[in-house]
Amino acid sequence: MNEQTSWHALSVDEVVNRLESSITVGLSHSEVKKRFSRFGPNTLPEPKHRSLLSIFLHQFLNPLIYLLLAAASIAFFIGEAKDAIVILVVVFLNALIGTIQEGRAEQSLEGLRRLSKLKARVLRSGQELLIEASELVPGDILILNSGDAVSADARLVEVSSIAAAEASLTGESVPTIKSIVPMKFDTVLADRLCMVYAGTFITAGRGLAAIVTTGASSEIGKIANLATTTIQPKTQLELRIQQFGRYLIFAALIVFSLVIGIGLLRGIAFAQIFMIAISQMVSLVPEGLPVAMTIALAVGVQRMARRGTIVRRLAAVETLGSTTVICSDKTGTLTKNEMTVSSVYLPAGNREIAITGVGYVPEGDFLEAGDKVNPNVDKTLKKLFDICCLCNDSQLLGPDVSDSRWRILGDPTEGALLTFAAKGGVNPSSIRKDFQRKAELSFDSDIKMMATQHEIEGKSVTFIKGAPESILEFSSLIFHDGRAEPLDSSIRDQIQVAAKKMANSALRILALGFIEDAFIDGSKGFEPFARKITFVGLVGELDPPRTEVAASIRECQTAGIRPVMVTGDHKATGLAIAKALGISRDNDLAVDGRELDQWSDEELLVNIDRISVFARVHPAQKLRIIEAYQKKGEVVAMTGDGVNDAPALARANVGVAMGITGTEVAKEAAKIVITDDNFATIVTAISEGRLVYQNIKKLILFLFVTSVDEVIILFLALIFGYPLPLAAVQILWINLVTEGTLTVNLIMDPPEGDEMTRPPIPTNQPLLDRALISRMPLLVLASVVSTFGWFIYRTSMGVAPALVQTETFTVLVVCQWFNVLNCRSATHSAFSWDLFKNPWLLGGLALGNLLHLAVVYWQPLGRFFHTVPIDVGQFFEIGLVASLVLWAEEIRKFIARHYT
Repeated sequence: MNEQTSWHALSVDEVVNRLESSITVGLSHSEVKKRFSRFGPNTLPEPKHRSLLSIFLHQFLNPLIYLLLAAASIAFFIGEAKDAIVILVVVFLNALIGTIQEGRAEQSLEGLRRLSKLKARVLRSGQELLIEASELVPGDILILNSGDAVSADARLVEVSSIAAAEASLTGESVPTIKSIVPMKFDTVLADRLCMVYAGTFITAGRGLAAIVTTGASSEIGKIANLATTTIQPKTQLELRIQQFGRYLIFAALIVFSLVIGIGLLRGIAFAQIFMIAISQMVSLVPEGLPVAMTIALAVGVQRMARRGTIVRRLAAVETLGSTTVICSDKTGTLTKNEMTVSSVYLPAGNREIAITGVGYVPEGDFLEAGDKVNPNVDKTLKKLFDICCLCNDSQLLGPDVSDSRWRILGDPTEGALLTFAAKGGVNPSSIRKDFQRKAELSFDSDIKMMATQHEIEGKSVTFIKGAPESILEFSSLIFHDGRAEPLDSSIRDQIQVAAKKMANSALRILALGFIEDAFIDGSKGFEPFARKITFVGLVGELDPPRTEVAASIRECQTAGIRPVMVTGDHKATGLAIAKALGISRDNDLAVDGRELDQWSDEELLVNIDRISVFARVHPAQKLRIIEAYQKKGEVVAMTGDGVNDAPALARANVGVAMGITGTEVAKEAAKIVITDDNFATIVTAISEGRLVYQNIKKLILFLFVTSVDEVIILFLALIFGYPLPLAAVQILWINLVTEGTLTVNLIMDPPEGDEMTRPPIPTNQPLLDRALISRMPLLVLASVVSTFGWFIYRTSMGVAPALVQTETFTVLVVCQWFNVLNCRSATHSAFSWDLFKNPWLLGGLALGNLLHLAVVYWQPLGRFFHTVPIDVGQFFEIGLVASLVLWAEEIRKFIARHYT
């Protein structure tokens, strides 16, 4: 099996022989194991993973760290060895914590990447199996049906009107009709009609294909190899934080110069004032912010994964919080994607029969005029069941060890027909064994019909299903109680009226019929059947809305997000579902693809705010819809599952691929993948995105307040001629230990519950917006008054300077503990906003208390940080004074809740 073989130039027999496989049996399980060992998993190359050492060294690539290392060197040089050791230990611990957190984040993301796995149907040891695509090996026989993703490069060995969408690989927008005929040796990839390739999508027909290459050796694998070294661009939030950090470093340098200048004018020793100036620089620059932000995003990603959302690009987490429009597909996202036959019309006797039950579970009753009908004795219904089972390429699967649900393999519309027949007491597998297929005409999208030929009781019978107008045009008879009767114009009119009535109820309608003594000739297609079909009945299918979606739609609208349906289904069907779910409201418009094409871009921009349903749209139109919203300043989330949805998913601010029905190409183009294909999960992800951003803002407020109050306290002491209220290493302790035990824990805060009652986050909102800045003065003032007030009070009493400094240090630390509680919510009281909802923060506060007791009372640590033991009674007084920070903010929150 040479990977360089020109498989497209070989005949089917040559391909199968070279692969040492079999079209009818496939590979044996033992052979699969051998080949898996030889060729490895069928997966694409992954980006090179960073080692823990590289992550650790990366922690030092930070201007602040450069400043600290320079400060440590100067401290050694001027004889302040203890301070230098403290700085180096702090730098090392900061790097170690950052390494642990980033390493855990990378491991979490790697685990999430493995959650999205493609499935494939193969023939092995004569059995049809559904396996993970990663388990495919060269020589496997792929079973391909319309709608399937191709999981590996393969040579077609058997086809029935099969076509593949290869735009992701070749750029060809129109699906390519495939064949098994060998091509010339030098045929270019796009013209190799006998091949199918990984990453493409079967759009019509069915077939078998022998896998020739897998993983990195496939065509898409070769492309992926080029992409593994691509550097992921920084997100907008990361860029804003970097810019914010640069501004703070500039401000810190000014503070450094002022502290040195004022200190020297005051006659303070250079060594002492230099270390104070360095510590003030450290206090002003929130060095933990980049790491904390990375962790915040990673925590958000993990939370989303637990709730059914896999984030493929971290940028999506922050963008989700700004989403203003969700363009959602209907089928499977707003609805269950479990088509259900809910109504049948039989023209013989003008009968309407309702069928109960939802989904693929074969349980339900047949009701005619409210009375139960026994389908086992109704010959017309029994004929309908035969057609549903035999003119059908899908399978109905019952519960088993791997899955407790009833489910289908194949097309949902066909799956509904099988469930309908099973409700009538027919076993689809048994009837297929009894009346095996002799020939077929795959679904023709122009004529909108499908046909299969079977031998029944010695006669050749062709069963046909398709669009009502097509079947009716080809029909001349109707089936009534076991015999054929003429189809006259009055009955034809009754059928058309019944079809219109079903369509107005948003049902998807299929007509079913048959022809006796008819033979399928693939070269002639459906033409020989004109005016020969015996019409049996109409079947109306409904894809019921998901029960939880209506509430999610209301939640979106409350949150300032506009849900819009973008569907390939009929306008009437889409509009009915949209109205039922609350997407479409009074005076809203529904527009189909044909109408959309007639509008200019300007007309679309004028009307787009009134459109709630886009129906019968093709991929290029989806792109146009997204761009129109974006021109109006909207942040757009777009769902998609097919290969042809990839451009729209890539263009949307947040491309959302379907985890169950989505193709691999769609998932690659998307920024997030939802594992249950449920609209409600998208809304949950938006809520989580808002929470991540909200928690980062809490952290920025906490860090900035902490930095500013330290600077003000020092300047007040320098300006008014007091001794230094804090030692340099004590300031370092506050910024790297006190804050360090709280920052990561604060971003773990759970939702406050009102995330989806707020408007979307503006994309240009600064990190320090008006709301945060308006809260800062009170928080800073309360902290400064408590800390500096205590310092002046104790100094005026003649207390020993070392004890005053230790007490002042402790007051400021306790102020930070109260402040972290203040920053958890802008309106909720710290007492009502249950601390136990965030056990990480509770643990951080407990750890902070223990570490502070150690630095005050454990002598070896006290020597390094210039502390002396405090009387235990003083701790209660300090706590009372520092609590001013809490009470001042509580009063502000009370006013905000009741008077604004």
